[in-house]
Amino acid sequence: MIPFNKPYLTGKEVHYLYQAVYSGKISGNGIFTKKCQAFFEEKYGFRKTLLTTSCTDALEMAAILLRIEAGDEVIMPSYTFVSTSNAFVLRGAKIVFADSYSDNPNIDPASIAALVTPKTKAIVVVHYAGVACNMDAIMAIAKEHNLPVVEDAAQAIDSYYKGRPLGSIADLSAFSFHETKNIISGEGGMLAINNPAYVERAEIIWEKGTNRAAFFRGEVNKYGWVDVGSSFLPAETVAAFLFAQLENLEDIQRKRKALWQQYFNGLHRLAAKGYFQLPSVPDYATNNAHMFYLVCNNLKERTKLIKELKSKDIHAVFHYLSLHKSDYYTDKHDGRTLPHCDRFADNLVRLPLFYELTEEEIDQIIAAIEAVYS
Repeated sequence: MIPFNKPYLTGKEVHYLYQAVYSGKISGNGIFTKKCQAFFEEKYGFRKTLLTTSCTDALEMAAILLRIEAGDEVIMPSYTFVSTSNAFVLRGAKIVFADSYSDNPNIDPASIAALVTPKTKAIVVVHYAGVACNMDAIMAIAKEHNLPVVEDAAQAIDSYYKGRPLGSIADLSAFSFHETKNIISGEGGMLAINNPAYVERAEIIWEKGTNRAAFFRGEVNKYGWVDVGSSFLPAETVAAFLFAQLENLEDIQRKRKALWQQYFNGLHRLAAKGYFQLPSVPDYATNNAHMFYLVCNNLKERTKLIKELKSKDIHAVFHYLSLHKSDYYTDKHDGRTLPHCDRFADNLVRLPLFYELTEEEIDQIIAAIEAVYS
């Protein structure tokens, strides 16, 4: 079986785990946490970064930082993972779902503009497959209505919008290091804070609502409960594993991009015949090779493709379902149709993509797809 994903180990993970365990501090915010956070701040220019136990936690921190309350409205795409929405639902928000573009799953700024009301408190965008949303258009809408923006950059490490790193543009950004991502720590995530107004409070929320971090820096003579918060910071062992991955970021990205391009070149002929749509990367965006996907012409074709690939020991998967049609939210949605979102939910299929996937295996997958459409 060619699996959909296989976690890649660079070789130093166990070595750094050993160091973390024998450092005498494994509860978090130790030497490896600081190394990881410094890496992101120096390489990508994020004002402040805080490692979290997951991207979900980073999004929940963002919702707390923005003081989202019951009755507030938050605009976001329907074509995303449930964590994007759930983080704000937990604060009592009403989610107002926007549609995707017709040619890629990212949120369409034109659909955002029509949804802003006096109750809107934030805009959340998702860089699907690590490909940038149209951030100039989105930030212009946010500026016009004085709204904060959150980038769900779970899939977007080392990807750019007009030369700017994704995650560095909005007020707040959330990253994932889940084992299916380019850079992994098993579970794990990070909040990037770009608006200085949120930096001090973010650290307090991160430390269970206390000013503990300020105390250990000698900025206060005692620490206590000063705000809401939770246990968002990960164990030092998670950060140690992550740092080994970050040291090999360039090599991992080089390999993934080569595999992505092999897929694209090999499947272009079938796409040109109209059998399916290949990923679309706008001129303003880069491709970080987080995933390779096809968009079939209908649900029946996608179901057949996944089944036929499975029969040849190739594990391909569909992706998100439309959140506005989910069991939990369907009776809370305002009834608008989101046709582009639904099209991707019904027709998109993800192909295997991981560091140790070989060129020969990609040729095998391409041949299997060609056989389906022959």
